[in-house]
Amino acid sequence: MENAICDEPPKGLEEMLDRLIEAADSGESVTVESMMEAVGRRSFGPIVLLVGLVAMSPLSGIPTIPSILGIVVVLVAGQLLVGRKHFWIPKRLLRRSIPSDKFAKALKVLLPAGRFVDRFLRPRLTFLTRGGGAYLMAVLCVLVGATMPPLELLPFLATTAGAALTAYGLALIAHDGMLALVAIGATFGVGYLAVSAL
Repeated sequence: MENAICDEPPKGLEEMLDRLIEAADSGESVTVESMMEAVGRRSFGPIVLLVGLVAMSPLSGIPTIPSILGIVVVLVAGQLLVGRKHFWIPKRLLRRSIPSDKFAKALKVLLPAGRFVDRFLRPRLTFLTRGGGAYLMAVLCVLVGATMPPLELLPFLATTAGAALTAYGLALIAHDGMLALVAIGATFGVGYLAVSAL
């Protein structure tokens, strides 16, 4: 059974994880397309959060997964910067899949953290998450996404990029500018690690 496209973005990390785990229950494998449909394919924040969560999970240890996630972020953020309202991703990438059992197991590990984090999210310093601030974050997400292929050279190092992208995604969803500042700081650390890995 295919998942319906969600027009409403998730309101927090726990809801995001619940949607993705539900998507994993629909078959033996979960595709990139079904993940995006579950969280809201038309919204930048949820897509960045999706990539960040997968990159932070044990799934980042699967070869090529970090590089695929990085390409998705660069493509989506780049289209946002040029003014596209609907994001295009090559069908070849959308068809890439992960075994459902591994996907759900990896995300369930993050559920307690999701409940904890959601308690601290709230709108503040919203100029950092709207208008020009949102475009700045898109630029920084492109930079983080570009670091993911070199970070893949060392096992699980891409989780650092995942943490930064998770922070960006949550900041955009909750309009939490304080979290956006944390994400911006993390971006510099990710850049340093990527240069060191080369």
